[in-house]
Amino acid sequence: MSRRGNCYDNAFVESFFHTLKTEWLNKFKNTTKEKTELKIFDYIETFYNKNRFQSALNYYSPMEFREKFAGGYYVY
Repeated sequence: MSRRGNCYDNAFVESFFHTLKTEWLNKFKNTTKEKTELKIFDYIETFYNKNRFQSALNYYSPMEFREKFAGGYYVY
């Protein structure tokens, strides 16, 4: 976090949660907390990281981008 009032601090996180809600969670109604947690995990691990193309990564999925440019290893 940077100084107070900087509106771009959490922009990428807010964008992710917006995508999560509009693409995935709005499809399911009246679920329990445990089911919702599993659905979020499923979305992140099976769709968002492996299949969903992202403009910030030159239209690669996060896994494709990592494999192509980081040799398949996590970059910290």
